[in-house]
Amino acid sequence: MPASQILTTKDGRFGYEAAGEPQRRTIVFLHGIGGAARAWRDQLGHFGADCHAVAWDMPGYGGSVRLGDVSISTLAAALQDFLIQIDAPQPILVGHSIGGMIVQEWLIAHPHAAAAVVLAQTSPAFGKADGDWQKSFIEARLGPLDRGATMASLAPDLVKELVGDDPDPQGVAVATSCMAAVPEASYRASMLALLGFDRRQSLKEIRVPTLVLSGSKDRNAPAPMMEKMASFIPSSSYVELEGAGHLVNLERPGEFNAALDAFLKAHATTTAEAR
Repeated sequence: MPASQILTTKDGRFGYEAAGEPQRRTIVFLHGIGGAARAWRDQLGHFGADCHAVAWDMPGYGGSVRLGDVSISTLAAALQDFLIQIDAPQPILVGHSIGGMIVQEWLIAHPHAAAAVVLAQTSPAFGKADGDWQKSFIEARLGPLDRGATMASLAPDLVKELVGDDPDPQGVAVATSCMAAVPEASYRASMLALLGFDRRQSLKEIRVPTLVLSGSKDRNAPAPMMEKMASFIPSSSYVELEGAGHLVNLERPGEFNAALDAFLKAHATTTAEAR
């Protein structure tokens, strides 16, 4: 499998990793709040054999410059800028967790611009900014930092809470390393960006082939919610991986890759093709 390269866009705003020939169809992977481009290296190697496989560092992560105003809307605008920078017309977008929210937001402004999308372990809404559940969730994530903990000290327990049954040890190590390296300011800003996100009414407007992918043991994006989400998307298919938690691509990379392979073979051309 091709090894990924660590790259920076021409304008210097975005760091990313990529594998495969740039003239092929581009598949772009977007990580979650505790992730990084390097969390997708298994997928870059696998899909880089037939595609131009790319994983960005979300703004404020890794090699990417932080945004002045962090919201799902500004992150979606940044995604569009990134796609222009890497010359990726009609990409396949794979968004995990907050990455999936960014993809949903991006689709509102660019409804026909993707060849296909994958919404993995994500949600169409985070509810009310002043809701009790939302405030409790944010407190659970940010409270320890307020009391003096660090991302490095929290990472092992945070990752343990996210994974399901029998996760791949190497994947857990990568997840823990990525979480520990997230700048605290970026983690805080990303968490707060979730508040009030609600695109449930927009699901019926998604017009591109869509895979909704869940893990049966995911507590952050529960499988029943994701199955219901898929039922509102006209051109969707739903896959649930038994026993997997919130970090499926790292917990069970083989199963994740196989599910994505099957979807792409059915709905999008992934073999090498000149643009």
